[in-house]
Amino acid sequence: MEQDILPEAVQGTLQYLITQAQIYWDMALTPGWRQYQVLIVIALVLASIVMRKVTHGRWEAWARSREGWPKWRLRLLVQVLRRLSLIYFTVFSWAVYAIMREVTWPSRSYLIGAVAKLAAAWLVIALISRFIANPTLRKLASWLLWIYATLAVFNLVDDTAQILDSIALNFGSLHLSLLVVLKAVVLATAMLTLARMGSGLAERGLKGNEDLSPSMKVLAGKAVQVLLYGVAFVIVIRSVGFDLTGLAVLSGAVGVGIGFGLQKVVSNLVSGIIILMDRSIKPGDVISLGETFGWINALGARYVSVVTRDGKEYLIPNEDLITSQVVNWSHSNRFVRLDINFGTSYDDDPHLVRKVAIAATMTVDRVLEREGMKPVCHIVGFGDSSVDYILRFWITDPTGGLTNIRGNVFLALWDAFKAEGISIPFPQRELRVLNEKLAVQMADDRSGPEGADGTVTQSRGGA
Repeated sequence: MEQDILPEAVQGTLQYLITQAQIYWDMALTPGWRQYQVLIVIALVLASIVMRKVTHGRWEAWARSREGWPKWRLRLLVQVLRRLSLIYFTVFSWAVYAIMREVTWPSRSYLIGAVAKLAAAWLVIALISRFIANPTLRKLASWLLWIYATLAVFNLVDDTAQILDSIALNFGSLHLSLLVVLKAVVLATAMLTLARMGSGLAERGLKGNEDLSPSMKVLAGKAVQVLLYGVAFVIVIRSVGFDLTGLAVLSGAVGVGIGFGLQKVVSNLVSGIIILMDRSIKPGDVISLGETFGWINALGARYVSVVTRDGKEYLIPNEDLITSQVVNWSHSNRFVRLDINFGTSYDDDPHLVRKVAIAATMTVDRVLEREGMKPVCHIVGFGDSSVDYILRFWITDPTGGLTNIRGNVFLALWDAFKAEGISIPFPQRELRVLNEKLAVQMADDRSGPEGADGTVTQSRGGA
């Protein structure tokens, strides 16, 4: 067994890289065209900075005038404006490199060509990395690609790969080296980015499909998302060299333990799939669950988002929607009937009251007047103080609120009854004294509530 910290091959490769670095350093310090190339690169950097300061205002003014462009094109334009110096340097360095290759020896422009290639690679990497939404993954991918581009320009890819592959751990037939881990990280970043972009495109495409119901759109979008991320996970695992068949027994044992610990999570997940499949609840439906009344904003894997009229958003677990009684105001259609109870005086004509109530209700916005859904008014009883009525009307937009439409109908009834002279009574009570000859006296006698002759007395007291 080797006692060295690093294998002999790694030591040899490291020595080679150190030698190459020393050669490049000596090339930069040796008088002649190598130093001239360094000075030319520095001059190009300064020229790029000056050019940016001179033209940035004009470019920005031109960009602000592009109001009709799509959002993706405007975002790309913003990224380009942020990298004007790099763009100018890339253009200048490639132009100088091309001219020098034509007018002088290739060795006198080698360093400028390498710098031009690195600048172009840096620019492409900076623009492509913007497609990665996660900031950490974006930085990681940018640095890895930049390092790879640098090694490729100086022809050090194979030597670096040999070093990284030598630093490894062996588990039976599994050879897990640093090179394999880096490849897995790069591949995972690329696959996760592609899976996210693919699922986003699929969801946007499904939302524009009018042939699918809202619940089927959500179900299909979740299925595509799970499929893409699952494929990405399998590809990354296989790239490392893991044999997935060997994880069958372990995954079964772990699955049993996870199942007991995540019963509620799994229950909500299965309930969500059932809700999406039977289409009992879909985005946009108006539901009532206990004291919660609102419309469904989104269907998630674990919960349903319900937004109420006061702006609160309730996250209701899917299991509650399966096991509890839910009132879906718009399950088969969006027509909702509302009832209002009121009473009028016995002196008012009931026929006139019904006619006035129906006419007043039909003047309120959102009240339907179509055939079979016109407002109706019926007498439901003769109360102690009033004739009791029930007024029924239909609406088709429960998401607009129920309390406000009831309030508008009550106001319309108030105005119409006041104009027709119809009164709305309130409970009244009459007190009748049976023995009217009974005298009431105010006396200072504190002997009791009754005097000697049986009359009722009341003491003024000393209060």
